Amino acid sequence: MSLLAPPRPPVSVTIDDDNLRRLHFRLWQILMAAITVLLTTWFMTFGVVPAIIALMIAKHVLVAILVQGMDQPRQNCRLQIADCRLENESSGNGDANLGDF
Repeated sequence: MSLLAPPRPPVSVTIDDDNLRRLHFRLWQILMAAITVLLTTWFMTFGVVPAIIALMIAKHVLVAILVQGMDQPRQNCRLQIADCRLENESSGNGDANLGDF
């Protein structure tokens, strides 16, 4: 008697794709930036003082949207900035020596 192989599992169609998630996030960024600009323009019609306050707030909101969208370094990558690293002159291996302060 021959054994039949079980049927193949159905092909998984995933909607939760990383590229789709990035697209949604970029669209959200564009929408929030557009809303911020439109609200700032609307507040500018009220006069000089509301315009200055709206511009100050919009500047911070737009920078926050930009910074939120910047790609973060990978988890296993180390940020190495030579100017911020303290070197231990006795060992010469580049370890931070905070006891000298």
